[in-house]
Amino acid sequence: MRVVVIGGSGHIGTFLVPRLVRAGHEVINISRGSRTAYAEAPEWHHVRQVVADREQEDREGTFGDRVARLEPDAVIDLVCFTLDSATALVERLRGEAGHLVHCGSVWRHGPADKLPISEATGTPPVGEYGIQKDRIARMLKEETASGGLVTTSLHPGHIVGPGWHPIGPLGSLDPAVWYTLSAGQSLKVPGSGVELMHHVHADDVAQAFERAVEHRDAAAGEDFTIVAPTALNVRGYARIAAGWFGRTASLEPVTWEEFRSITAPEHAEASWEHLHRSQCLTIEKARTLLGYAPRYEPEAAVLESVRWLIGHEELKPAGPLVV
Repeated sequence: MRVVVIGGSGHIGTFLVPRLVRAGHEVINISRGSRTAYAEAPEWHHVRQVVADREQEDREGTFGDRVARLEPDAVIDLVCFTLDSATALVERLRGEAGHLVHCGSVWRHGPADKLPISEATGTPPVGEYGIQKDRIARMLKEETASGGLVTTSLHPGHIVGPGWHPIGPLGSLDPAVWYTLSAGQSLKVPGSGVELMHHVHADDVAQAFERAVEHRDAAAGEDFTIVAPTALNVRGYARIAAGWFGRTASLEPVTWEEFRSITAPEHAEASWEHLHRSQCLTIEKARTLLGYAPRYEPEAAVLESVRWLIGHEELKPAGPLVV
């Protein structure tokens, strides 16, 4: 098939585009052209690159035309964040493309009431990002149910992979957390320490998108949660991470008020956004309908990222990894 990937040079596309090429598809990548994929792969030499500024073309009402002119059999949209943008693309591709696969987010669900969360049992989203992702997923489902464009939405957890910082044990990108754990120092933990985060390796997300394209009939009109087989809580994540450096985690519970007083605002806010949701999700639907089979447990995915960051001197712990 001819597969157009929108935003294929990012976290997911780094692994997805080579997968599609290896599967024999003709692949066209639309991106701003401002960066290359996080990992080199020979398959990129077989990919046609199209440079476009989606935000600007969305404002001008021309982006859908650009995609349609490529005459795709399938479109994978990895960088759509508003209902207006998604709706415009759907209306332009209706009758022009065979399948639209959208990248959503587990944040389409709000703070967990019952675990694990399925596609149908999450609470209403909180925050504009999650609200928009939920609205897009619902619109896509209705579009296909009404006989329009065949669509699918996939909703990854916290994406991890070599080349970028993972969401850390306190639910943020704060590098100081890694230093504290690697030094065996006391780590101040807001809340109870049992709040959950559900990571997923970028290649496992890519696998799910590839399977959605290949199993179009099973994926038609459906939404899927794409995460690792298990989730980590704060306490367990910190203990595992400290062990990578030969240390034992020393955790000190503090109130959120105290945590905010000693943490940079951007990191404190990120911690709150991740931890107050405390999400653990099920992948049973994706396993059953798509054959989704993630290779990575969350700690293995995070360790791969941390190892890459240390090797490229983008993370400087107090001591070396011992694993």
